[in-house]
Amino acid sequence: MEFHKVQCWASLMFLIYINNLPIILSKLATSVLFADDTSIIITNNNKIDFENALQQTMIEMSSWFRNNLLTLSCDKTHFLRFLTTHKNETQQQIVTSTSLITNINSTRLLGLKIDGTVSWREHVAELTPKLNKTSYVIRTLMFLRSLEILRMVYFSYFHSIMSYGIVFWGNSHSSINVFKIQKRIIRIMSKSNNHDTCRSLFKKLGILLLPLQYIFSLLLFVVMNKKLFLLNSQIHSIHTRHSDNLHLPQTGLTLVQKGVAYSGCKIYNHLTLHIKNISDNVPLFKSILKKLLLQYVFL
Repeated sequence: MEFHKVQCWASLMFLIYINNLPIILSKLATSVLFADDTSIIITNNNKIDFENALQQTMIEMSSWFRNNLLTLSCDKTHFLRFLTTHKNETQQQIVTSTSLITNINSTRLLGLKIDGTVSWREHVAELTPKLNKTSYVIRTLMFLRSLEILRMVYFSYFHSIMSYGIVFWGNSHSSINVFKIQKRIIRIMSKSNNHDTCRSLFKKLGILLLPLQYIFSLLLFVVMNKKLFLLNSQIHSIHTRHSDNLHLPQTGLTLVQKGVAYSGCKIYNHLTLHIKNISDNVPLFKSILKKLLLQYVFL
């Protein structure tokens, strides 16, 4: 316990020590600080402006490190460029005064494996063996434990892994691999054959299948972060029947449309007025939403 307290205090002191770094870089980039991990995000549609912002950011960071008696560990620093599949990747290098920062194809951020095209293939590939282990555990216990205990094991070992970050990767093409494992576990828990439909089994166990869990988690994210979204009435003054809907950003880019903000707005706007009116009461909203989704189990 004392060791964990020391760790917490050390992390807090470190964050206090570097908390002005985002301010220094605010005109060039967005900084994301979490414990001792720092991510710098630079966005620009123009290739030349992007390269200039990248170079200037490195200059400002190097200066900040020198002024604060710190050293940038280039061995632990990487550069990942996010690109749409419609653009050709260009070579980009970051050179400091002492070394070259490695250009990588994917990285880990808060437990999520992110690649340059945000396909989530690598993240799902890492989830698969973990979830298969849960399948083996449940298969081992099914003859020794009650269905209720198996359900507890499911939520403790499978659901906790599956649902983490699902708002980001839940609608990716690779998510079908996780869905297949989930259906296999449901059949094992219910002692059903591989070819039996899972439609009634999910409802009987009170478990949301992966696509519905994605919708549930996404809507929960929206209602808990409403301050991040705008209403149509805040964009224009003309009153319409959609004025109280969340404003849907205009974009033709598939990558954006599959993102959390766009997908969240779109699904939330399809909710009935009754459910929208109770969204400020999060526990009640969760309860009613889950009951509603359990009525729509389509496989």
